[in-house]
Amino acid sequence: MANIKSQKKRALTNAKANLKNRAEKSQLKTALKKVHAAVAANDKDAAVKAFNDANSLLDKAASSHLKHKNYVARQKAKLAKAVATLG
Repeated sequence: MANIKSQKKRALTNAKANLKNRAEKSQLKTALKKVHAAVAANDKDAAVKAFNDANSLLDKAASSHLKHKNYVARQKAKLAKAVATLG
C-alpha cells in the first residue's frame, strides 16, 4: 500500500473503477450471448430485441473507452449479419 495520501486515494479510485468496468464488461458479454442464443433458436423477435440492447451497450462501451471502437464496429456488424439471416 502507498504511503502518500494522493496515492492512497488513487488506489481506492482505481479499485472502484475496476469493479465498475468489470461489471460493464460482464453485462456486455451477457447481451452478446443473448443475441447469439436467440439466433440459434430462430426466434426473430427476441433476436431483434437482444440485438438492439447489445447495440446500445456496445456504443456505451466504445464511448467510455471500455472497448475499442473497431471491436465495437466488428461486433455490431457480426450481430447484424446473424440477425439478418433469420429473414
